[in-house]
Amino acid sequence: MLAVHLVSFFFSKLQEDPTKKVDRFLHAMRLHDDQLIDISKRFLAEMKKGLSAESTAAAAVKMLPTQVRSTPDGSEKGQFLALDLGGSKFKVLRVKVREDVGIRKGGVELEEKTYPIPKELQVGRADELFDHVSESLKDFLHEKNISPKKKHPLAFTFSFPCEHPSLDQGLLLNWCKNYRVRGLQGKDVVKALKQAVNRAGDMDIEVLAMVDDTVATMMTCGFDDQCCEVGLIIGTGTNACYMEELRHIDLVEGDEGRMCVNTEWGAFGDDGALDDFITEFDRDVDAASLNPGKQIFEKMVSGMYLGELVRLVLLKMAKLGLLFDGHVSDALRTKGKITTADVAAMEEYRSGLKNTKDILTHLHLSPSPDDCIAVQQVSTIVSFRSSNLVAAGLTAILTRIRQNRNLRGLRITVGVDGTVYKTHPQYSKRLHKVVRRLLPDCQVRFVLSESGSSKGAALVAAVAQRLTSQRRKVDEALSLFPLKQQQLQLVRSRMREGLEDGLKSRGCTIKMLPSFVYHTPDGTERGKYLALDLGGTNFRAMLVRFKRQKSRLYHKIYTIPLEIMQGTGEE
Repeated sequence: MLAVHLVSFFFSKLQEDPTKKVDRFLHAMRLHDDQLIDISKRFLAEMKKGLSAESTAAAAVKMLPTQVRSTPDGSEKGQFLALDLGGSKFKVLRVKVREDVGIRKGGVELEEKTYPIPKELQVGRADELFDHVSESLKDFLHEKNISPKKKHPLAFTFSFPCEHPSLDQGLLLNWCKNYRVRGLQGKDVVKALKQAVNRAGDMDIEVLAMVDDTVATMMTCGFDDQCCEVGLIIGTGTNACYMEELRHIDLVEGDEGRMCVNTEWGAFGDDGALDDFITEFDRDVDAASLNPGKQIFEKMVSGMYLGELVRLVLLKMAKLGLLFDGHVSDALRTKGKITTADVAAMEEYRSGLKNTKDILTHLHLSPSPDDCIAVQQVSTIVSFRSSNLVAAGLTAILTRIRQNRNLRGLRITVGVDGTVYKTHPQYSKRLHKVVRRLLPDCQVRFVLSESGSSKGAALVAAVAQRLTSQRRKVDEALSLFPLKQQQLQLVRSRMREGLEDGLKSRGCTIKMLPSFVYHTPDGTERGKYLALDLGGTNFRAMLVRFKRQKSRLYHKIYTIPLEIMQGTGEE
């Protein structure tokens, strides 16, 4: 009888507090700071693995060099065309950086037109897709009265994972976002675009740069804030990029300066690094996706999957009798019936409960007030976990930047774009709060990309032009320094003549002074010797002990004051 009363009391308490019921059911999704720090350390290790030539092939996080070597510095000028391809629509733009105003005073003008990408082209042949893109570009030039005879520099935002041998080349690694275009994987996307432009005819286009939306977001926000060295996308997909020290990027020659690295962090966890944080609902989402076992981190945090995670949780709770009196509608059983926009609406501060009731009613459910509170809590926990995981990844990136520069603290700006971040105020507030809590010594500012990624791509092209111009000036200034083989041989012969003359007689340019040192050491030297070393601003006294081909040295350094260095010999 006592057991029956305890069970009855337990369920009555759960019914009294619907949020606690959800908290217990989704305890695995509620991540604490020590877990987030652990995840951040795991991601930091993956970053190092991806940057190393020895381990990059096995790394889940690919850390792709973008060939973007600088953020805007305010001196960029010019006019550019831009293409932005990455979803069901794409944009063609004209971007003007007015020469009489310049970037620092905000002299940038955008003209754009959006064109649809039919679904059949998203799964068709590559030449069909790029023919559509080039015909749309041609239409834009005609509509804006832009002369097709004049050569136009173009920047291309292509929001799919690519390997960049150079800024104007991009080898497609794989498709995502429901694109499955045939005949392009492993090939140069820029080359495919150029070929399509040539087929369309009557256009003179020079593709200066190709980047993805993450890099373009960093460049767009760097336009207004030169502390911006990190780009973050939290939308249908998710990704992050940052400016890495070139000496740490094994796949790129050189060790001076920095280069933007595209982390492709959506694949974090593909190698099992997140297995102990994955729930049954994550596994169900992954199993039903187009790419099972891939993009694990993205499926836990991005807008394409948040609504579906909430639906699966509600379905399981309803089947267990924890929601809707155990009733399950056909709509609740149907994939895609709850969207990320629904999740944001349910979390709204003032109208969240009303929105929750409307959404559930639309799913042919009859929620009680407690059901609405519980469902709102489910949405909060799922989206809170997403922002926590993004914060952990971002903490790893900022920690690496700080370590690279040997800084105790860091003042930096993160440029952000994506529908989840833009349309979900609670999400962005949580993200900011958690990052600042995990990195108390860093001043992290978040800037929303107002102009999208197209402006950023044009800025990449503008920066590329600026760097090319600078390099040309540097090359001109240094043009007198390179020596030809013939000149080196002449220097060698003259040096030899000078050495020989110095050995024969005094008063020559090369003195060839005898030192009266007749032998180099042979290893048999023994004993203790004092040595004095005078030759600059310091004077060193030493005791050196030689024994059995080994030596021990004791020394002390004395500073010589300037007045003694320039005084008398006796002093």
